[in-house]
Amino acid sequence: MATLAHPHHAAARRIQQKRRKGHNPLAAPVAVCAIVCAVAVVYVAYTLWPRWPDAPVAMDAPSLPVSIAGVPFNIEPAAIRIPLQRRAGSLNRLDLAYLWPSLVPPDPSIKIVDGVPVDPNERLFATIQVSDGTMPLKERVQTIYPRYLGTDAKTGEDGLTTKPFKNGTPYQGEDLIMDATAPDKFVARCSRKGVTNSGTCLMERRVGGAEITLRFPREWLSDWRAVASGIDKLMSRWRPSI
Repeated sequence: MATLAHPHHAAARRIQQKRRKGHNPLAAPVAVCAIVCAVAVVYVAYTLWPRWPDAPVAMDAPSLPVSIAGVPFNIEPAAIRIPLQRRAGSLNRLDLAYLWPSLVPPDPSIKIVDGVPVDPNERLFATIQVSDGTMPLKERVQTIYPRYLGTDAKTGEDGLTTKPFKNGTPYQGEDLIMDATAPDKFVARCSRKGVTNSGTCLMERRVGGAEITLRFPREWLSDWRAVASGIDKLMSRWRPSI
């Protein structure tokens, strides 16, 4: 004779069977993992998706507050040579140009004056960028350059001492030129030949982690004190709070 199951026990068995069929202990972890992956994919896609650059700043706009290597500068947009660099905020590099001796940003629309192309030798060029970790100029003058310099240094009536680099060195064809009385105040590395002039001089300044390289024709050294004064004025304009 068959034994009838108690109604209560039969209902309990049905509930257990439904739970076994509908419950998967791995479902929750898998769902969480899927959500995390989806969020990661969306973030990567947003980061890498090409976007239009910011609209360029007008050339006649006020000075832009920029930061290079955490060092603040105020730069006139018209002085910035590369349009993509004409924006406020943090940058890795700025390429600048100024008319000499006025130190006014050039008008990029003017390419020819009275039928003659604009003379690049009438401009002071500057690059401000994140330092690559090289030794500051003052230390290079004291520790590195002497091994490459010749012995025939000359001091002129203008108060500048010229020390030529030896042939066969990394600085062949260049001279180290400095103020004879204060070499740490004015020092430049100048080539002896240029494309359109007697050579090009490079001066360096270091402000925090920002490295500033200034480039100008060697012939300007005939009035090197004015060059030094102009560069100081430009630095003060870039950093008025200093």
